[in-house]
Amino acid sequence: MSTTLHSPDRTAPSYRVLGAASIVHLLNDTMQSLFVAAYPIFKGNFHLSFSQIGALTLVFQITASLLQPLVGLYTDRKPQPYSLPFGMAISMSGLFALAFATDYAMLLLGGALLGIGSSIFHPETSRLARLASGGSHGLAQSVFQVGGNFGASLGPLLMIFLILPNGQRSLAWFSVAAVVGIAIQVRLARWYQQHGQAIHRNQQKHAAANVSGLSPRKVAGAIAVLVLLTFSKYFYLASITSYYVFYLMEHFHLPQQQSQLYLFFFLAALAAGTFAGGPVGDRIGRKKVIWISILGVLPLTLVLPYASLPVTLALSIPIGLIIASAFSAILVYAQELVPNRVGMISGLFYGLAFGMGGLGAGVLGTLADHTSIDFVYKVCAFLPALGLFTALLPDINRPDTSRHSPSPAAREFPLGIGSDEQPA
Repeated sequence: MSTTLHSPDRTAPSYRVLGAASIVHLLNDTMQSLFVAAYPIFKGNFHLSFSQIGALTLVFQITASLLQPLVGLYTDRKPQPYSLPFGMAISMSGLFALAFATDYAMLLLGGALLGIGSSIFHPETSRLARLASGGSHGLAQSVFQVGGNFGASLGPLLMIFLILPNGQRSLAWFSVAAVVGIAIQVRLARWYQQHGQAIHRNQQKHAAANVSGLSPRKVAGAIAVLVLLTFSKYFYLASITSYYVFYLMEHFHLPQQQSQLYLFFFLAALAAGTFAGGPVGDRIGRKKVIWISILGVLPLTLVLPYASLPVTLALSIPIGLIIASAFSAILVYAQELVPNRVGMISGLFYGLAFGMGGLGAGVLGTLADHTSIDFVYKVCAFLPALGLFTALLPDINRPDTSRHSPSPAAREFPLGIGSDEQPA
C-alpha cells in the first residue's frame, strides 16, 4: 500500500543555511580526507602493512559509527546547537596528532579523534539541514552532503601539491580549515537556537501526519534492508577510497602522484553524483533512486578488475557518479520511516557509512595481504548485486511535484540575525 508523505513545513528552503552547512561539511571532510590520502606517507614512515592501514581506517570509522547514533538519540531529546563547533575542535586535535605522530599508536589516536569529531558533527548538522529544507528534504541532504564529498575529493590533490613535498607535519597547516569551520558553526548554532528549535517543535507537532502507515515490524524490516544496502555501497567504496592508489600503483605500475590524481577524479565524481540523489528522489521517488544507484553500477564494477588503464579510469567516473546518489535517498527514506527520530536515524546511517567503510577497509586490507589487491577488486565487483534487495522496500512515498511557495521568513534565514517569523 502506497502512502504519500507530505512535509508540514512546506516553505522555500533556506539556501544560506544549507550553503553554510555544506561549506562546513567540506572543511570537516577535507580534514578527514587528508587522513586517508596520507596513507602512503604513513606506510613509508612507519613501515605499515596493508592490515595496519586497514586498522587505521577501522579505528577512525568505527569510532564514528558507534557514537553517532547515540549522539543523534541524545540530541533528538535535547538539541545541542553549540556541539557543532566543539566537534570540529576535536577533529582539529586529531589532525595535530597525525601531523606530529612518532609511532603507530599516535596514528591510531589521531584517527580516533577524527572519528569522535565526526560523530558529533554529522547527526546534528544533518538535522539542521532538514530543518532548513523547507520540506525539500532530499535536496537539503544533497546540498549538505555534496560539500562533504567534495571535501573528501580534495585529499589526493592536497597530498600531491602540499603534503608529499612538505612531509607529514604539513598536515598541521590544515588546522586553519578547522578554525574557519568553527567560526561558521558558531553562527549556524546561533541560527539553530533562534529559528531551528521552533521549526523542530512544529515538525514534532505534525509528525503524526507524516508517519508511513507501516507496522513497526515492517518499519524494522525496511530499516534492515537499508542497512544492507548501505553495507553494499560502503564496502565497495572502501575498496576504492582506501586501496585505489595501491591498486593503480601495483596493477599498472603508476607513480604515486599520478595514482593520487586518478583517485581525485573518482572522488570528484562521487561529489557530483551526491547532489543528484536528493532532488531526483524528491521528484521521482527515493526507491527508484536506490534501485538505480546501487544495482545500476553492477555491470561497470564487474568489468573494472579486468579493464586496461584507460578503461579503468573511464569506468571509475560513472561508478562514482551513480553510486554516490544512493546515500541521500537512503537517509531521507529512513527519516520518513521514523520522522520523530531524525537525529538518531541520521546518526545511525552516517555511523553505518563510517562503520561499514572502516570494517570494509580492515577486512579488505587483510584479504589483500593474504591474496592480492587484484583479487580484492574481483571480489568487491559483486557487492552492488545486493541492490536486488531494494525490491523488499515498501513504497512509502510518491514523487513530490508540488511547488514551493517562497516565504519571507525562509528567504531571510540568516547566519545569526534576521526575521523571527516561524512556519505556521
